Amino acid sequence: MTQNMLEVRNLVKRYNGFTAVDDLSFEVYEGEIFGLLGPNGAGKTTTIRTVMDIFKPDAGAVQVLGQPPGVVKGRIGYLPEERGLYRDIKVLDVLVYLAELKGTPRPVARQRALAWLDRLDLADWANRKVRDLSRGMQQKLQFVAGLVHDPELLILDEPFQGLDPVNVELLKGLIRELQAQGKTVVLSAHQMNLVEALCDRIMIIHRGRAVLYGPL
Repeated sequence: MTQNMLEVRNLVKRYNGFTAVDDLSFEVYEGEIFGLLGPNGAGKTTTIRTVMDIFKPDAGAVQVLGQPPGVVKGRIGYLPEERGLYRDIKVLDVLVYLAELKGTPRPVARQRALAWLDRLDLADWANRKVRDLSRGMQQKLQFVAGLVHDPELLILDEPFQGLDPVNVELLKGLIRELQAQGKTVVLSAHQMNLVEALCDRIMIIHRGRAVLYGPL
């Protein structure tokens, strides 16, 4: 029986009277790549931030890995839409620090971080400060930061922004590889072609409501 890695039931989130997410319900199954699709402002990021326990819902319920949001953060990897890296810290140090926050021992975190930096052509930048990286390099680094603690569920909010076509293909290959390893991926994007290339099931959101939901 397929396990539900994420369950969202009748989720509502409002800001100052504006309803950003309006009675949204969906499930994400173990081992799949699930696409959240919609135009900018549709409610995708608000939904993700509620799942990540950054925002509290006004109504409805969320369960992540069978638990309330916030209980299992060490088992989730998150790439936010905006960058959240410490710009004045060295690239390798910031990855090790973020992995340690999720419970990874320092020697293991360092080994994994170096391996991922090598995979993403960032090994030569390991001892440079984050601020020295280009926009595309920082996006790849943010991707690694969400992976370095080896999460079961990976939530990627607009992972391809700022990347050239070569690096878009690199990230697509890595996402497929993570799925082959048994990881579950939630992918939020507004580029239909990228979602179509990767996802098993999708939900299209418009003005906070689901307008399409099911197998690709």
